[in-house]
Amino acid sequence: MNHLKSSIQTKENAKRRNFVFKLILLLLLEYVFVGNTMLSPILEKYPVLNNLLSATIFLLSSNLIISLGRFAALRFYLNKTKEERVQPNFVIGINRISWILNVLIFLISLMLAFGIKPLEFLTSITIVAAAIALLTKDYITNIANGLIIMFSDQLEIGDKIQISKTTGFIRDITLINLVLKSETGETVIVPNSMVLSSEITNYSRNNSHQMIFDFELNNSLQTPLDELEKSLTKELEPFSNLVFLKGSQLTVLDRKAEHNLLRFQFPIKTGEKVTEKEIRKLINQAILNLNHAKGEA
Repeated sequence: MNHLKSSIQTKENAKRRNFVFKLILLLLLEYVFVGNTMLSPILEKYPVLNNLLSATIFLLSSNLIISLGRFAALRFYLNKTKEERVQPNFVIGINRISWILNVLIFLISLMLAFGIKPLEFLTSITIVAAAIALLTKDYITNIANGLIIMFSDQLEIGDKIQISKTTGFIRDITLINLVLKSETGETVIVPNSMVLSSEITNYSRNNSHQMIFDFELNNSLQTPLDELEKSLTKELEPFSNLVFLKGSQLTVLDRKAEHNLLRFQFPIKTGEKVTEKEIRKLINQAILNLNHAKGEA
């Protein structure tokens, strides 16, 4: 079972409940705005309140439309993707796009709240808008490149790559930059524009593929992640001729109050199906032993 996929689905279920609450609130506000209620005379008397209500309705309805698109995209992705191939890149990309759209909607809602017509406002500041676009050209380019990376299957969170003279593991992909953790432990920030314009060596795709193990670790088991990573990597030493031990890593995918969702992954030479099966049993047993130790503690 892919714990990452389960974690994504759990979070989406919570967001669906929020969606229902927002929908009910929108219907109530729409009824007050359009219907003939006791508040209608007040709205007619105070245009500011009318503008504020109109802006709130626009904000909620637009947010619901964005959420619907987000739900549909994630559902399609989770349904068509095999459990072992689910990666956080796509989810991150969808979340970033939703965030950008919601910020734009919020700015338009502010205009409506102050009685400003967005289209007239934008046409009146054409020269200023052109200047702003020119000044933020690099920023916009980084955002576009970041989205390309997120939806590409060439780079994934957890991959070991070399870009320029820096070698490290991808820890995060933001709208502006790529976050790497170098082999010596430093955090390296690489602009997305540099990522797409530079030659990159992806060691995780070099005649090998990743074996991935997602599991939950209770917070009561206070084992340092470095020690846990070394312990799991040590289990792989008998297979050092097939497994790239230096490429093994343990990352935190999700943090919760009672437990953390962890991912242990390492590259293995492609085509070793029998050995893969043996290694999978070995690592799964090591993870079960961790949980057993937790139960005895």
